[in-house]
Amino acid sequence: MRVIILFGTEMGTAESAADSIAGELRGAHDVSVHDMTDFDIADLDPRHFHVVVCSTYGDGDLPTGAEPFYDALDRHRPDLRGLRFAVFGLGDTVYGDTFNRGGEIIAEKLVSCGATQVGEHARHDASAEIRARDMAEQWAATLDIPALVSA
Repeated sequence: MRVIILFGTEMGTAESAADSIAGELRGAHDVSVHDMTDFDIADLDPRHFHVVVCSTYGDGDLPTGAEPFYDALDRHRPDLRGLRFAVFGLGDTVYGDTFNRGGEIIAEKLVSCGATQVGEHARHDASAEIRARDMAEQWAATLDIPALVSA
């Protein structure tokens, strides 16, 4: 099973979390990691499982690294029926209602294009003691990707 990991980051934490997820999934899956800035939405393929790793910036906004991906989805509205994805979001509870909005915004846009979100939507809290990359690795270990994709 091929797993495509897409990250959107402002300060690099989401990229680090994406690398941790890739490290956990490699061996059982063919894994590639891509910055959303450089990922062409035409390459979203329902034959592959996608993992979105996205931080939150400012007042609940997408990080700069996720904006081109989101804008392309919004502009072209591709038919993503059959595409399955999981989300690992990053944020900080000190921001209250906007905590972890970046991952939620991307997930909502993918779903609006027909994709299906599966598994637990992970929400890392920068105010917590666990590092994002450690939580990402633990979360990735719980993904049952073959069962999710074949369901």
